[in-house]
Amino acid sequence: MNPTNENLTPIAHAPRNRCFGCGEANPVGLHLKFFLAEDGAVVCFAAVPDTYEGPPGYVHGGIIATLLDETMSKAVRSRGVVAMTRKMEVDYKRPIPSSAPAAPKTIRLEGRVTTSEGRKHWAEARILDAEGVELAAAKALFIQILKSDAS
Repeated sequence: MNPTNENLTPIAHAPRNRCFGCGEANPVGLHLKFFLAEDGAVVCFAAVPDTYEGPPGYVHGGIIATLLDETMSKAVRSRGVVAMTRKMEVDYKRPIPSSAPAAPKTIRLEGRVTTSEGRKHWAEARILDAEGVELAAAKALFIQILKSDAS
């Protein structure tokens, strides 16, 4: 499970990005790196450190929701749209192992936009283990931000 096995294009971020999910400038963030697949999906390979555990050895449910939200957000952004989550539904299917520094456990995040209508964008994401087993999935509605929304 590695981006060199697929034809994936890195998605660039601003150097001072402080986003908790993908911002390199956030010292406590997840530092996720996303890629764009040929079919329009976004993909990320991640090993979530054990500092983000809930139950011992497993990723906290809030972090799982964050991973899914971030993946769907990147799918929307890959279309040139800046949007925020309006509502999201998460299906926690199996526990997701956290990674100790000496033994990283890589997971795969996949997301895509399913429908767009005006400022509304619906997306889906899922988290897979190294064998391709789906561990969690989500659906969400994103609303495009207009300049007046940000002021």
